[in-house]
Amino acid sequence: MAATPLYASSIPAKASTNSAKSHSYSFSRSHFTAPNPRNLLSSPLSLRASKTTPISALPSVSAASAATTALETDQAPAGISATPSKALPFRVGHGFDLHRLEPGYPLIIGGINIPHERGCEAHSDGDVLLHCVVDAILGALGLPDIGQIFPDSDPKWKGAPSSVFIKEAVRLMHEAGYDLGNLDATLILQRPKLSPHKEAIRANLSELLGADPTVVNLKAKTHEKVDSLGENRSIAAHTVVLLMRK
Repeated sequence: MAATPLYASSIPAKASTNSAKSHSYSFSRSHFTAPNPRNLLSSPLSLRASKTTPISALPSVSAASAATTALETDQAPAGISATPSKALPFRVGHGFDLHRLEPGYPLIIGGINIPHERGCEAHSDGDVLLHCVVDAILGALGLPDIGQIFPDSDPKWKGAPSSVFIKEAVRLMHEAGYDLGNLDATLILQRPKLSPHKEAIRANLSELLGADPTVVNLKAKTHEKVDSLGENRSIAAHTVVLLMRK
């Protein structure tokens, strides 16, 4: 199914040799000379000359080639590309997410349905753990956050399983030439206790990431009855990921 590309990679491509030379600093022993300001202002790299490119003008990039479920195939966004200009040996990203807990919603954490009288109010399934894992991977790649790629203003993401989002993040990670080194996540909620569910959550998260469970760590904390988290009115999660160059 053809889809309009959402955006081009936010990671800048390498500048050409001539362009780089025109903006380099010339050093001579104890002093240096800055480039001509007029040249900088006329450069496409300068803030003055930079303009937001209309989405319709962005180049098309092929969608994910891996087959998923019918729902995921229909919903996965096309035109997203991660092509870091600098081949770093590793990249680090941090993700954070928070949702209100309301009656009448399922509580889904890491793709596992947790029995509770309250669940996450959200446009998608409200999986706070998967959302912050996605943001951590996107952050490590230098890409926009989950809200820009899967906006809650788009009706096609209404009630969508967060497995769609995390599979897209993994695709972008591999496309950029990285594998998951390790992941450390912390869930913050007052109730319910997650001890009986932690291994199931970790196993499912590892499967979605295509990673060995030994490199996926999960912790759960209460908020000592402080603020909305401690009053069981919300749930939050933090995630840190290390991506290693293939």
